[in-house]
Amino acid sequence: MNSAFHDRRSFLVAASLTGVALLCPLGLSAPALAQGGLAPTRTMRGGSNNYRPNAPLVESLGSGFLVHGIVRRAGDGAPLGNVRIQIWAATTLGGEREPRNHGSVLTQADGSFQLEMMQIVPNFGQPHAHLAYDDGAYQTVFLRPVMPSPRDVSVGADFVLAQA
Repeated sequence: MNSAFHDRRSFLVAASLTGVALLCPLGLSAPALAQGGLAPTRTMRGGSNNYRPNAPLVESLGSGFLVHGIVRRAGDGAPLGNVRIQIWAATTLGGEREPRNHGSVLTQADGSFQLEMMQIVPNFGQPHAHLAYDDGAYQTVFLRPVMPSPRDVSVGADFVLAQA
């Protein structure tokens, strides 16, 4: 009986460690504190779909839905103000390629940003937004946060940027 317990315990420990190893590279945990400080955000697969370089700065892209987040510097985690973030999504106005669904905003001094837009709708079965940083001072990052429900009225995405 001791042997069966030991084998079962070894299996559970190994399975738990495998699960942690699989989840962490996908960015499913909170921003990681790397050895040198806050680790940079990794680009997400599919995040650059329908990206438009130099999307114009906008006050809003409609109303009823809020995209928000915070931008920080990798390492010390300092907030980054006056950083350009591009946002686009499929909304009630049309798909991701619709010009009225693309725009950029600048972060505030505390690193925060937000953009009100029309309600995001499922695209390829998933309601999601696209966000990008690509201005050159830091490494380019594309994010594609998926919403749990198409009835959600906001989505958040934070960036931790590494020097280019």
